[in-house]
Amino acid sequence: EVQLVESGGGLVQAGGSLRLSCAFSGFTLDDYGIGWFRQAPGKEREGVSCISGSDGSTYYADSVKGRFTISSDYAKNTLYLQMNSLKPEDTAVYYCNVLQGINSYWGQGTQVTVSS
Repeated sequence: EVQLVESGGGLVQAGGSLRLSCAFSGFTLDDYGIGWFRQAPGKEREGVSCISGSDGSTYYADSVKGRFTISSDYAKNTLYLQMNSLKPEDTAVYYCNVLQGINSYWGQGTQVTVSS
């Protein structure tokens, strides 16, 4: 059973930083993608950043490039999202996601609120 558990969200002032963590288990490290999505109130869920399991390449949404950094520690089975220079528009619930084949798995989400 795939399990994804996010943590690290909270309330921060604009310009501040947070690091999100996603503890993952239950899937093979083969032909997969893992990453972060977010959903702000009244908006659709959007991709933020992801890592390809095949070659380690990374992707960032234009809105977070240069401010967010995705990384993974496979020894600890944990995915991270370092978020710097946070803006009020980064306020959202952040979700960890694993895509393997046709299967997509989600964590429960962690709230990030950035005050102006």
